[in-house]
Amino acid sequence: MAERRQGSQRQEQAWRVAGDGRDWCDDGSDDGEEGEEEDGVLSAFVCPITMEVMRDPVVVETGHAFEREAIARWFSECTLLGAAPRCPVTMKVVDGADVKPVLALRAAIEEWTCRRETAELRRACRWLTKAASEKEALRGLDAVMRGWKLARVGKRVVRRDGIVPMVAAMLRNGSARVRLKALQALHEFAREDDEYRESVSDGDTIRTIVKFIDCEDCQERELAVSVLCELSKSEMVCEKISELNGAILILGKVACNKAQNPALAEEAEMTLENLEKCEKNLRIASSLEKIVLSNDLKNLVAQRVGLLFAGVVENGTLPAKEVAFKVLDHISTNTESAKVLIEDGILLPLFRVLSVDGVKFLPPRLQEAAAAVLSNLVACGIDFGTVPLDGNRTIVSEDIVHSLLHLISNTSPPIQCKLLEIFVMLSSSTTTVLSIISAIRSSGAITNLVQFVESDHQDSRAASIKLLCKISFDMDHEIAQVLRSSPTLLGCLVRIVSENDANADEQDAALQILANLPKRDRRLTMELMEQGAFKYIARNVLSICRRGTANSIVDNTMLEGLVKVLARITYILREEPRCVALAREYNLASLFTSLLRLNGLDGVQVLSAKALVNLSVESRYMTGTPNFDEHEQKSVLTWFGKKSPGIQLCRVHSGICSIRDNFCILEGKAVERLVVCLSHQNKKVAEASLAALCTLIGDGVEISEGVLVLYRANAIEPIFEILKENPAGTLQQRVTWAVERILRTENIAKAASSDRGLSSALVHAFQNGDSRTRRIAEAALKHINKLPTFSQIIDKHPSRRGSSIGSMERYFRSDR
Repeated sequence: MAERRQGSQRQEQAWRVAGDGRDWCDDGSDDGEEGEEEDGVLSAFVCPITMEVMRDPVVVETGHAFEREAIARWFSECTLLGAAPRCPVTMKVVDGADVKPVLALRAAIEEWTCRRETAELRRACRWLTKAASEKEALRGLDAVMRGWKLARVGKRVVRRDGIVPMVAAMLRNGSARVRLKALQALHEFAREDDEYRESVSDGDTIRTIVKFIDCEDCQERELAVSVLCELSKSEMVCEKISELNGAILILGKVACNKAQNPALAEEAEMTLENLEKCEKNLRIASSLEKIVLSNDLKNLVAQRVGLLFAGVVENGTLPAKEVAFKVLDHISTNTESAKVLIEDGILLPLFRVLSVDGVKFLPPRLQEAAAAVLSNLVACGIDFGTVPLDGNRTIVSEDIVHSLLHLISNTSPPIQCKLLEIFVMLSSSTTTVLSIISAIRSSGAITNLVQFVESDHQDSRAASIKLLCKISFDMDHEIAQVLRSSPTLLGCLVRIVSENDANADEQDAALQILANLPKRDRRLTMELMEQGAFKYIARNVLSICRRGTANSIVDNTMLEGLVKVLARITYILREEPRCVALAREYNLASLFTSLLRLNGLDGVQVLSAKALVNLSVESRYMTGTPNFDEHEQKSVLTWFGKKSPGIQLCRVHSGICSIRDNFCILEGKAVERLVVCLSHQNKKVAEASLAALCTLIGDGVEISEGVLVLYRANAIEPIFEILKENPAGTLQQRVTWAVERILRTENIAKAASSDRGLSSALVHAFQNGDSRTRRIAEAALKHINKLPTFSQIIDKHPSRRGSSIGSMERYFRSDR
């Protein structure tokens, strides 16, 4: 009976409270009042089963109220035990299905709960201050979170009473536990809606959160990234994050570190994706351009802003374009980020703002910035012949190149320099250089490009020289034509090559331009002589030879260029006595012979052997004649290979020879070094050396003596081996010609007749060579009795000093 009376009293008290909730609570309640509520009124709202405040009270037949879910479980347990449902308070049997909601009681409980939570939240405000202790701050934050989670009124109070800024202020508390609890609370606020996100972002909160992301504490960093990710769902908050210097950078670091913390990196990535939707992200340039970004971060920024900047570059306002160019210039220096920007379609907007039509719409400083960005992109090394610009056009399409070439002639030196550098890089690729050359040729721009050689703007001059170097091999005649019309331009190149303090790259490029000029252009050769180029170059080559070899790859390339320019003299010896005099002064035949020993420098060896070809061909025209008393005695002595006492005659040239005066390669061990080069793995070296040796058995000399010289120098077998390898082209022509001349010597022909490999090689040349090679191979086969001699094409008894088959000189002059 006591239990029944207690339940009845609790129920009556609940109904009384339901009638007037103001009897038990007011807004000014304090801790003491809270105790009275829990001892008195609060007990009326407590479920007898759960002993917790009810949320959905229902009443049974006995008049007692219970939490709906709790009484339902009680009745279910009674059923499982095989007993009839009973009231938990009176234990009286009741109808388990006859439960009714108590709306007034529920309303009273809700109102009491709201007032109680409001009071608790307001008390929590006293603890969320700078002066609060760690315990008080944690208690206040816990109260805020309980109020936030348990009822809607808590969220209203948090917003209305300015609790969000108070929680945000706790981020600067000295206690790590307080800071973590504050971050958790802000994370819950930010998940609500944009109004709460904007409230959280007020003041200096964003800056503080970003600082946590860059700290060493893992928990604080993870929570801070989560909070910022939620905040970034608001466009207004995105603007604030973008305006904060370094925020994008710090987020980028986290996003790049996927291996260490994938979940955290994903949240940072989502934050960046939200930020990229905000147009004010352009403001990040003011900080990014001043920060040294890692390549990974440059790549990340390119992925985030590439598409945005592609539109800004062409259609944005001038301030926006300026900002975009600064960022693009900063991140496009990395190869991977440059490729990302290209994939995002940045090339076409850049070209449009740089084109002639776009010049009037873009200030020079921005045009220069656009050119700098384009230069960085072109340097990434991809095949720009396959990257679409628009439709079927690429950046190396003829009309695009024409437009940029025209711009070079109509803009300021800094922009000219950048555009020239772009063409240098495009001309460095084997896939695009031919397109550039074709466009330059069709536009007639070579004249303007060559004229930059004497530009006062040093960078433009250097860039133009490098570009001319790239295209000089294919456009040698066009460049030569411009240089012939303006000797001062040629003088500028010579001056750059000869200056001691010149830039090494520029000096090497200028040298290569001179080296690639048409070697038989007599006018240019004489102009180079007037400029003193050959004397300077000869002294430099002599110096290198004394050192024994070049010191580096750069020196090797320069040495090859020097030798190539110096060899020009040997192509016009017969027409120019001054060239002969210079060749004698510097003993060029001996110099080129010395260069043959530079193993590993194949290009130098080829050029030296070719120069010796030219010099040796001229030997027969410069051979000195001994001073005999009687003309008849001279003829007889010469015919029988005799000489007058005290005079040493050249057995091949039948006169007085020396390597300095008439460039006879029998002197100075030139033959021996050429024979060594016959076995060179590089066929170009072997072919050039063979051509030089062939001058000893060519028309106008004593062929039999020349063959004897080759025999004594052990050159016969290497020459035969070259033929046995069945070469093609000019090497096949030259070696077949040489073998036919050698086989005219009866003893050698007799020994070679049993060499099946040589016979097969001659048959191969007879079947596969050109018409002249076939005729020479036929003659050679007859020398070793492999063909009948009924043909009238071949002389049965060829002359000692030549043959109707023809001279080899046409081959000497055939190389480019």
